[in-house]
Amino acid sequence: MFEPGDIREWRGHDVVGSDGRKIGALESVYVDTGTDLPSFATVTVGVPTRRRLVFVPLAGAHVGPGYLKVGYSRGLVRSAPAIGTDGELPVEDEEAVFTHYDLTYERGSGGERRLARR
Repeated sequence: MFEPGDIREWRGHDVVGSDGRKIGALESVYVDTGTDLPSFATVTVGVPTRRRLVFVPLAGAHVGPGYLKVGYSRGLVRSAPAIGTDGELPVEDEEAVFTHYDLTYERGSGGERRLARR
């Protein structure tokens, strides 16, 4: 497992799926606003003229020499909800990210968003 502060240093490194296949490059980390711990990452996928960022949970992720291995297959991650490479995840789309991975989604106690980019 990685230390929360160290994951930001992995930006640009390969992200591989549980099946060992490369998914793309780590772009950014989203923390859970309730715990301030890394919760999801965005991964750059697609061809150079049509890149997008897909979301993948970091629970169970492990680092190796030059890569981050996530607990989900390449196919599942590549079909996850996506945003443009210069976009941000709208609060109304957060639930779809969690649902894609069969994870429970709950807003903060004051109705605030669950994920924040770091």
